[in-house]
Amino acid sequence: MTKKVAIVEDNELNLRLFRDLLQAHGVEVEAVGDAREAVSRISAFIPDLVIMDIQLPHISGIDLIRQMKSDNGLRHIPIMAVTAYAGKGDEARVRDAGADAYVAKPISVARFISSVEGLLGTLGQNVTVVSGV
Repeated sequence: MTKKVAIVEDNELNLRLFRDLLQAHGVEVEAVGDAREAVSRISAFIPDLVIMDIQLPHISGIDLIRQMKSDNGLRHIPIMAVTAYAGKGDEARVRDAGADAYVAKPISVARFISSVEGLLGTLGQNVTVVSGV
């Protein structure tokens, strides 16, 4: 069965990188570039994993993680937080909000894929793309 991943990322280059890496591993991807649409798009897509940027305009990734974890329909979905601002205490704050994994940018491709596989198990084999960007 094909795995589904939602990516919430406002930086187009990062969004494309994450999407391309996942698609190369046969993952169905929902790309969300506007944090204000994230929860509704994730609710409609129901992914197996959410990759969440933390530094987003309008709504922080931490607030989105808290919203998801307080929603009965979404709380079961694992969340991998990614951030360029990896300061002291940031990982603890992100994990306290409900993130299941934390990856600092710039990402290592091997670490990114390893973290995704750790949360999803084996990645999918068939490629289907759903992109709202």
